[in-house]
Amino acid sequence: MPDKFTMLIRVRYAECDPQKVVFNARYGDYVDLAVTEYYRALFGSYDRLLEQGIDNQVVSLKTDWQSSARFDDVLRITVEPLQFGHTSFSFRLAFYDDETGRGVAVSDITYVMVQADSHEKMAIPAFFREAFEEPCGKLVNLAGI
Repeated sequence: MPDKFTMLIRVRYAECDPQKVVFNARYGDYVDLAVTEYYRALFGSYDRLLEQGIDNQVVSLKTDWQSSARFDDVLRITVEPLQFGHTSFSFRLAFYDDETGRGVAVSDITYVMVQADSHEKMAIPAFFREAFEEPCGKLVNLAGI
């Protein structure tokens, strides 16, 4: 079992650009999918957060690439908490080629906690902050391997 939350995803043909590599904007999709699955592992579903009156919105997403991913590659994406403030929090996602271990990219994403109904900024609730204190070594396999 991994020591960090890990998601496997297979690169689909439609995610590649004319250069035959994963189009840069798709990494934002991968980040969103991985964080949503991370929430599912910790809270059961994203809807459970909404039912408690909380939501979050992206305020920053930065990706640095080390190499290219291509059609049919399996990406291993790890997610780990990076920083928690009063109203904002961030995660680091590392992308690797699952077969070779080659580093592909690193993304840092920052969210602000908001009220689910009004989308007004709010303090991060204690239960939410506490959920990230212990490592979540779950593996979610969306790659079909």
